[in-house]
Amino acid sequence: MISFLIRKLITDKKTNKKKDPSALRYAVCKLLGYVGIALNFFLFVSKYSIGYMVGSVAIKGDAINNLTDFMSNIISILSFKIAEKPADKEHPYGHERTETIAALFMGMIIVYLGIEMLRQSIEKIIHPSPVHFEWAAVAVLILSICVKLYMYSYNHKYGIEYNSDLLLANALDSRNDTLGTLLVLVSTLVSPLIHYDLDGVVGIIVSAIILFSAWGLLKDVINTLLGEAPSADQVNQIVDTIMESPMVIDVHDIAVHSYGPKYTYATAHVEVDGTLGLIDVHSEVDRLERKVYKDMNIELVTHVDPVILDDVQTNLLEDKVASSVAKMGDRWTIQDFRIEKRTRRTHIFFDLVVPYEEKKTAEEIAEAIRQTFDSPEKYKIELRLVHPFS
Repeated sequence: MISFLIRKLITDKKTNKKKDPSALRYAVCKLLGYVGIALNFFLFVSKYSIGYMVGSVAIKGDAINNLTDFMSNIISILSFKIAEKPADKEHPYGHERTETIAALFMGMIIVYLGIEMLRQSIEKIIHPSPVHFEWAAVAVLILSICVKLYMYSYNHKYGIEYNSDLLLANALDSRNDTLGTLLVLVSTLVSPLIHYDLDGVVGIIVSAIILFSAWGLLKDVINTLLGEAPSADQVNQIVDTIMESPMVIDVHDIAVHSYGPKYTYATAHVEVDGTLGLIDVHSEVDRLERKVYKDMNIELVTHVDPVILDDVQTNLLEDKVASSVAKMGDRWTIQDFRIEKRTRRTHIFFDLVVPYEEKKTAEEIAEAIRQTFDSPEKYKIELRLVHPFS
């Protein structure tokens, strides 16, 4: 059904996929929101009516969950409308993180739902009330499972296709709803057979599932907002593209910042022969930046590090520092090494790559390295601590 609606309502009439994939993305996401509104409202009305009829807190709680999903779909549509707005003066990186913020809000709603359902379930165990078996309840629950499985499938499919945190959050919620409703169905069928009301017990299990899924969702969303490390594949692709240039000696200090599927920025330090002309180097790194954007849709900014390749004193001091660093940590490496010969002493500059868990300060490490020299008073070490691919 979703593919049919996309083909008839979006692709043919409003958006051409090949010309404007971004507009297609938001049109599809909003369409899924409208479909979710219709399906969730139908499930809420049908399940709450049945739950009230048979006196089941689990069925009514499941219905309230659908009502929450209904409201979440409204929030999703509003967030997609905001997220598709282009960059402006106040928001130069666009508005796409609105999706992630909406997913965070959904996670908090799911937490509230789980806690409320847990409270009602405990009350039902302490103060049990009779549950009246109705085949209509069984039919509605089976229908709900089928609908939620369908909602999971299309939200998961298009969430991956369009890299949408919000659609993936909807998919996760639909999957948990399916499992929760399945447990409610089991309780509805088994309780009359064993002459014991499982409604409150199943309600506790469902609430635990809801809270566990909320924890996973909130953790992923918060990591996105805080800024996750780029994937190894993404970093390696940037490195491979830059290292294809015969002018580049090495590349390091790669940082990637994502503001949504449309806006991704990266920075990289590129080492080149210090004797090359500035214009030639600029032309080459400019070409590399355009190539990364074309191949990966990433706005790359490069910092050029000129390297002196055939200076004897530079090479000797670099070997000395590298030897000292190797004794201090097996995962420590140096980069951007250069020296400045001044009147009273030689200044040594370099970046030191250390693990994230290292606690020593740059000043402490610099002094420890300087003391390994034969005449430490003749040298001043100015190092910068960096982390792998930071």
